[in-house]
Amino acid sequence: MAKRPFNPDRDVAEWHGGSQPYDLLREGFVALIAVAILITSLALLFGSPDEKSVTIRSWARADATDFVTTALGELSGATTSAGYGAPYNHASDGPALGPLHIQRMAGVTIAVDSIQDFVIAPLDSLAAGRSASLTAALLRWHAATSPQRLLWANATVVGALGVSSAPAGDPVPELLSSLSAMATSGALDQSLIAGRGFFSMDYTKPLLFIADGNWFTTLADRQNLLGTQWGMMNETGSYPGQAWLWLYTFWYQIAPFNSSGNADVLVFATMIFLSGLLIFLPFLPGLRSLPRWSKVYRLIWREHYRRTGEASRPRI
Repeated sequence: MAKRPFNPDRDVAEWHGGSQPYDLLREGFVALIAVAILITSLALLFGSPDEKSVTIRSWARADATDFVTTALGELSGATTSAGYGAPYNHASDGPALGPLHIQRMAGVTIAVDSIQDFVIAPLDSLAAGRSASLTAALLRWHAATSPQRLLWANATVVGALGVSSAPAGDPVPELLSSLSAMATSGALDQSLIAGRGFFSMDYTKPLLFIADGNWFTTLADRQNLLGTQWGMMNETGSYPGQAWLWLYTFWYQIAPFNSSGNADVLVFATMIFLSGLLIFLPFLPGLRSLPRWSKVYRLIWREHYRRTGEASRPRI
């Protein structure tokens, strides 16, 4: 007769040994109080590791050349946000998983026009009855065709002290100069923050604008927050961050993920696959038997084995 397969619900004998009371609620409450005291003490002792918020104002003051160069890139459509694709625009299909363009499938849900939203619209609000030269530059820009605007943007050269050269009649230098002044005053930050009601909490546009420049990346590099530096699980300074993200961040450090422009989708698919294996582990033949084959339970229950001996070992 064929040997029947092992069934833990049928073949493991019911436990009739000793037991002792355990107050789970009391233990949980004591642990909660202890952790709360520890966290409060450490917070009072070390404070918060967070740095001051990065703003467009701090960017324009710390690296004016990078700010102006980035603003010029917005006008020429050469920045990352301008060519990002969904959910901001239709400029590209974005990363793909085989034939599936996941980013494009999601559609444009947060429409962002880098030229209009980051440069022209804020200047339009600034120029209303305040600056004759800016008003004239904006009128010239609005009256021009898209090819003419691109010619102006491409013909403008930014140097260490701002715009270093531009053809006659080019309105771009005035636009950049006014936008820079708006940024250093802090008005551009407020202009780009969107929201309805009393609170305005949508920082999508200022974050995209800042991320288009090089200064923000330099700050992240100094704090070891880049993706190539395991940045997702780091905190600013030398403080530990989200260490539980190590498995997700790990894939970005090895081939082929670390050299692929499609890394985000590839890592996402890999983690979905591994998570699926973990979720369905009890139902997968072979994999579900790994604990029994590896006998790891003997390490976990080693105290029990020392007390009772091998004869009372449970069948797993």
